[in-house]
Amino acid sequence: MCFVCGLQNDFGLHASFFETDANELVALIKPSEQHQGYPGRMHGGIAATILDETIGRAIGNGKSEQLWGVTLELTTKFRKPIPLDQEIKIVGRVVQEGPRFYDGTGEIILENGEIAVSAEGKYMKIPFDKITEAVMGSNEWFYDENMTDPSELEIPEKQ
Repeated sequence: MCFVCGLQNDFGLHASFFETDANELVALIKPSEQHQGYPGRMHGGIAATILDETIGRAIGNGKSEQLWGVTLELTTKFRKPIPLDQEIKIVGRVVQEGPRFYDGTGEIILENGEIAVSAEGKYMKIPFDKITEAVMGSNEWFYDENMTDPSELEIPEKQ
């Protein structure tokens, strides 16, 4: 029932996540009118939510244990409105990592390649089993193997 990735949440974003060769995490979503703030535009709080989730999950890239980031701080910059009913990409990455904490950045990228929202945050590393006792399979928490090969996703340079 996660709002971001839960497939059974009728009002959720139903995000699919992919690890890239550049050690970034990419989420794909198609916001609908349930996600709007102003008519025809995705709500800014939901934009911050998907960025936070993507950056928070990026700590697990390439690691054998399921590590997650718990948000300590998140700063967002809103540059362009995010239209509804178009697929958008959300890119998150770890930019600095210590033993217990890490810093990450991310962007929401529109279909035309423009960056609509950017974010940076500070996170605490937490093993998944310390967050919940629920047993979750990777197909419930990570990428959809039936979607596009993540290596084919074009991610523009940060501006």
